[in-house]
Amino acid sequence: MKHTVLRRTAIAAVCACWPLAVLAEEIRDPMNVVVVSGTRAEHTSFDLPASVDVVDAAQIGDTQLRVNASEALVAVPGIVVRNRENYAQDLQISSRGFGTRSAFGVRGVRLVADGIPATMPDGQGQAATFNLDLAERIEVLRGPMSALYGNHSGGVVQLFTREPTDTPTVEASFTGGSYGQRKFDTNASGRSGGIGYLLDASRFETDGYRDHSAATRKQAYAKLVVEPSSTSRLVLTASGLRQDDTQDPLGVTWATYQRDPRAGEIDTTDTQTPQRTLADRYDTRKSIDHQQFGATYEQKFGADRLQVTAYGGNRRVIQYQSFSRGFQAPSSHSGGVIDFDRDFYGIDANWRAVRQVAGGTMRATAGLELARSKDARQGFENFVGDTFGVKGNLRRDEQNEVTSVDPYVQLEWERDRWVLSGGVRHSRVDFDVKDKFLSNGDDSGGADFRHTTPLVGVLYKVSPTLNVYASAARGFETPTMNESFYSGTGGGFNFALEPAIGTHLEAGVKAMVASGVRLNAAVFQVKTKDELVVDASSGGRTSYRNASATLRQGGELSVDAELGAGWNARLALSMLHAVYDEAFGAVPKGSRLPGLPKTSFYGEFGWKEAAGRYGAALETIANSKVYAEDTNSATPAPGYAIVNARVQASQQLGGWKLRQFARLNNLFDRDYVGSVIVGDTNRRYYEAAPGRNWILGVSAQYQFQ
Repeated sequence: MKHTVLRRTAIAAVCACWPLAVLAEEIRDPMNVVVVSGTRAEHTSFDLPASVDVVDAAQIGDTQLRVNASEALVAVPGIVVRNRENYAQDLQISSRGFGTRSAFGVRGVRLVADGIPATMPDGQGQAATFNLDLAERIEVLRGPMSALYGNHSGGVVQLFTREPTDTPTVEASFTGGSYGQRKFDTNASGRSGGIGYLLDASRFETDGYRDHSAATRKQAYAKLVVEPSSTSRLVLTASGLRQDDTQDPLGVTWATYQRDPRAGEIDTTDTQTPQRTLADRYDTRKSIDHQQFGATYEQKFGADRLQVTAYGGNRRVIQYQSFSRGFQAPSSHSGGVIDFDRDFYGIDANWRAVRQVAGGTMRATAGLELARSKDARQGFENFVGDTFGVKGNLRRDEQNEVTSVDPYVQLEWERDRWVLSGGVRHSRVDFDVKDKFLSNGDDSGGADFRHTTPLVGVLYKVSPTLNVYASAARGFETPTMNESFYSGTGGGFNFALEPAIGTHLEAGVKAMVASGVRLNAAVFQVKTKDELVVDASSGGRTSYRNASATLRQGGELSVDAELGAGWNARLALSMLHAVYDEAFGAVPKGSRLPGLPKTSFYGEFGWKEAAGRYGAALETIANSKVYAEDTNSATPAPGYAIVNARVQASQQLGGWKLRQFARLNNLFDRDYVGSVIVGDTNRRYYEAAPGRNWILGVSAQYQFQ
């Protein structure tokens, strides 16, 4: 019955838009931007058989702090991005229901910045490494075509920084807001001696909305562009991120959230200080030091092209977690302090050829992607004597290595009104663990995962203003190394985890319903077996297991409109039916997948003066309720709707360009849960979002003549 409903919905969506084919031929699409996601080559988004949205530089930076990707991605259908008000654990990002179970970092969604993966070979990514100050655009790819990016590709989020300016410019900006938020950023751009350069450095600080959530983040970015010839190009990038002693407020129970959304959970085992929170007692915190570099070389041979990308970096993390000293941990327990030092590197080389085949244009890309990460990982007790939140005795010492090898081929054939796409990627992901702490047993071992991912898609151009498409793929999702670390509540490595295999289907419509008004609509279905779910989560450690089959069905609608006289509007609506399709353990068939709203909505209505000197807008964000664990028996995070308001202005004074903005978020001061920690054993699921809060920003840019 569900499959019949999906097919009928797809047919109805196509038929409803079919009359658009009679629109006048002269209607053009000013929003038909060029993207590279999906085909790895420049392609108009309107003619791509996939759901792909572009967030431009104005949406990313004009009226935002430019600290969290959630600021910009909230307007993209099919994507749920939650700012946890916890800079120790990064954002929660999910695409069509993939990635929501991540306890920290991003998984299930592949992150890429300027062609360099921000996702490790095991599938764990860090959105905090994105530099939003220099972002030109963010492309968000969803659906079957994202499977061609390999393991953990429920979706792909790619950030592209802007190109160096022809004449030198320098810029400084300051932004401040509620809860002690303050950010200073400075950047420079230009060309000298045939080399284009782009440099940026920023410092962000916050006292935190929630108790024990203060953070300081320092970022730096450099980009050099060299063009040795008219047919070649070399881009060098380097970036760094540092966060020292970022406080972790932890999740809270429903009772604590109702009492005070900003409060932390009381440590009931603390007899000396009865009202002290877990976060305060154990001083839960994380320090991050991340550096990476990359190089991309491109050589064109007429219409053909060779592209080689290489990168490497280091990530050092030390994290202090919370668990009671009285907890009777098994001998395999690795302690409450995580300390790891990771080196990572990789290469992606591909060749694209363009030929005339069977009266149409064939574009073929063949490539090989290699990636490796090596961790020196240790664990320590988080107490010494009666002092908590300090590094104690060694409980873990090992070397972890993950290697991925992925050859791939992509084809696209276009003739008249037809665009046919296809591809195949073979992924091999190997885990290797060498345990050097043997007093609690030897956890050495490994796991190998292999899968071939096929994709096929077709797009038909009904008219210059209406395209319809369909696509299908076979997805592949291994456990990450972090998801393999524990078995149950305290056991060692879980090498028995299997990858989740999914079948992705999508049908969609892209249309220009009037001059300056674009509509995208899609319906989709994903059936997955061996879904990875939370087994137990407590004290900062989470273990996983393979569960039954799952079913995700849904629809997405987005409308972008330039209404004339400076008025504009955007609407993004997502519907998602995500359930366990078979019972397992205590989880009955039909239970909703946790962490996912059934309905998400974003609406924006704004105005900007013709010369762009000033403007204003209202935003509405709404999400339905979210379950926190698999049985759906715990109190769900209630649905909510909030309204934001923003104004902006700019002035040109000779070589100076001045900008100002003001933003008031959660205008009506609603209390709501911003995110949930899926499956927490202690039922500390809830992380509160801020009430009414403000942001003010100013910047000054000087362009040398």
